[in-house]
Amino acid sequence: MELLLEPSSWAILVAVGFFAGFIDAVAGGGGLLSIPALLSLGIPPHLALGTNKLAASFGSSMAALTYYRQHLFNPKFWYHATIATFFGAIVGTFAVYLINTQWLEKLLPILIIAIALYTLLNPNAMGCKNCSPPTKAPKKNKQWLQAFPLGFYDGFAGPGVGAFWTISSTSIHQLPILHSCGLARAMTLVSNLTSLVVFIILGQVNIMIGLSMGICMMIGSFVGARTAIKFGIPFIKPLFITVVVLMAANLAWSAWV
Repeated sequence: MELLLEPSSWAILVAVGFFAGFIDAVAGGGGLLSIPALLSLGIPPHLALGTNKLAASFGSSMAALTYYRQHLFNPKFWYHATIATFFGAIVGTFAVYLINTQWLEKLLPILIIAIALYTLLNPNAMGCKNCSPPTKAPKKNKQWLQAFPLGFYDGFAGPGVGAFWTISSTSIHQLPILHSCGLARAMTLVSNLTSLVVFIILGQVNIMIGLSMGICMMIGSFVGARTAIKFGIPFIKPLFITVVVLMAANLAWSAWV
């Protein structure tokens, strides 16, 4: 699909791409900025989703690489999570064409509000004093039970998947917050790339727009990941809660109002 964009439209994509990448690297939820921006250009929904996956793949790759270089993610420990995410994303991406999404649109705000409340009320929701970096791979069944549904969800819809990864990783594997963020960025990279391949096969990706926004997301993700690593929980937690509350409000408005 060829689109002739005005300079102002490109400026919006640049700004949205940067901020979406920044937010996604820290708390997840960047898609709630980038997808509406793409839709506002008149791009059909499925094409917008596919184009966003291309852009998001750039952002998540930079964020994952940044966390990896800081030794906050060890790929050897998460082999089964990677495989489970891969298969979940394939199933989810194809399923979005076959299943009525109205029920999901109404359920998502409730789930995300629950995450916000859990984070606010549970002092250990985003890490605790006793949480320590993993010294061995978590159990295979735990990785599959977490990763396959989240991979499916990211392929099927995706809003807030980074938040789901961060919170569930802290709860299930008792990871420190930065290690949870590192795992979240790495696994969303897997699901983004997997879904992207499927969308390309289905002809639902605008390469030019996706690449342009993706470069901006890379820059935003680099800045966001470095900021999160430098300032830790005092920076991550309030931004995380703010993002999930705004996500819930946005989704609730779209689904119910």
